[in-house]
Amino acid sequence: MADSTNATLAGARRPGSSRAAAMPWRARGDTWLAAVAAAFVLAQLALVRPGMGLGWDETVYVSQVSGHAPAAFFSAPRARGVPLLVAPIASWSASTPLLRVYLAVLAGLALFLALRVWRGLFPARVLALGGALFASLWVTLFYGPQAMPNYWVAIGALACAGCFLRAGPAPHDRAAVWGVFTGAALMAWMRPMDAVYVVLPLLALCLCLRRWRRPALLAALLAGLVAGVGEWVVEAYLGYGGLAQRLSDASRIQGGLGWHLALGDQLRSLGGRTLCRPCAGSMPSPAVTAWWFVLPLLAVLAAVIAIRARRPAPTLVPLACATTAAVPYLFLIGYAAPRFLLPAYALLSIPVADALAHLVTAPGRARRPVAVTLLALGLTGHLAVQYVVLDHTVHRTTAAHRDWSRTAAGLHRLGVRPPCLLTGYEATPIAFYAGCASAQTSGHNANPTASAIDRTARTTPTAALTPPGGRPPAYARTWPAEHMGGVSAYVAPHVHRGR
Repeated sequence: MADSTNATLAGARRPGSSRAAAMPWRARGDTWLAAVAAAFVLAQLALVRPGMGLGWDETVYVSQVSGHAPAAFFSAPRARGVPLLVAPIASWSASTPLLRVYLAVLAGLALFLALRVWRGLFPARVLALGGALFASLWVTLFYGPQAMPNYWVAIGALACAGCFLRAGPAPHDRAAVWGVFTGAALMAWMRPMDAVYVVLPLLALCLCLRRWRRPALLAALLAGLVAGVGEWVVEAYLGYGGLAQRLSDASRIQGGLGWHLALGDQLRSLGGRTLCRPCAGSMPSPAVTAWWFVLPLLAVLAAVIAIRARRPAPTLVPLACATTAAVPYLFLIGYAAPRFLLPAYALLSIPVADALAHLVTAPGRARRPVAVTLLALGLTGHLAVQYVVLDHTVHRTTAAHRDWSRTAAGLHRLGVRPPCLLTGYEATPIAFYAGCASAQTSGHNANPTASAIDRTARTTPTAALTPPGGRPPAYARTWPAEHMGGVSAYVAPHVHRGR
């Protein structure tokens, strides 16, 4: 495999090589990658219902550019990448299925482009297998068509690392240098701190090893980070009390960054818990978590294969970036969500695919059928488990979003219609569904005071929401109460039924 990769690179760069001879090989490779991307798009549309409704975080992001509802409070850790990503649809349409289709197609196209960056570094069949492994994870399929940043950080990380490897030994590969800039900017645009963790190994290579000590490469990395994070920094001074205050607020909202062993939390989230906070309860079955234990073993095998073949960089660089991307979510925060590790999974996918390809193509005809059979059985079981978890997660999430939609409809019947204000329990997503503004006086999204809400309630349809049996805030204790399924709504007195 190493010889074929080196021969491909040599043929592509030899001045006298025939472009016509290379075209069929390139076309076949692109066809495999395009097939993986197309299958990813179709799987998203078939398995993740376009009508699933928007989740809590999605309503925050989409509301920033939506004409359907007022912008929700934008807390310190969030960045403006997702609102800009969804603006072409959300700015003029309130259709969630249309937004899902748009994001699914965009996710498939982005996966194809990110994999194509690695052409010449690994054989096309390895890239196709790596793309399929990443795209078939339930967490990738679930979040690909969602208005969330983590998938896009993963795509930026994969593209940035690949372009970095291409640009390092090729001083005149300007396209690769621009790819480094674009990948770093995309990550920082979506999640600034994730971008910093991902590029740490790349910055270390640029500063410490002579082979990678190229000013253009270092400048591309730094400029990409600055371009992506610039708006976040400016917004910190305009609306959050400065950069230090915003970083402090972001850390507090995430539970205080520090030593937290979150390995068990991440394992629990593999069973389909989209947010594990607090993360209690039993572990999923071994069948669900087995792939998570196999993944690091295959990563180590990939590193050994690359070192023995004397082509360490294309394997060790993404492995290093995957490690630094995963560290904060495994050891520095006290809760878990499976989407946090998407960048690490994307970076691991190609080295792991290379290790699997080596297992079935290594010398030894007698062992090859056994290896192929075991690998086929393992991948089949893995795909089956991923589908079961995805199906369960989609059904549960769809049901929760429908509850929000029914509550919003019930509030409309009570006269709480736009322009209106909701506060209290699950007010942020329900307000988006109802077309209302949302406000909180406590928690991570606290923005107005109780007296400000009380004043607003005298002129604007307002409701305070509580869970069943919950106590309303002091200013709403005399308001008429209506019970709607899992929510009790205390409606401001001047709002009359049917208005």
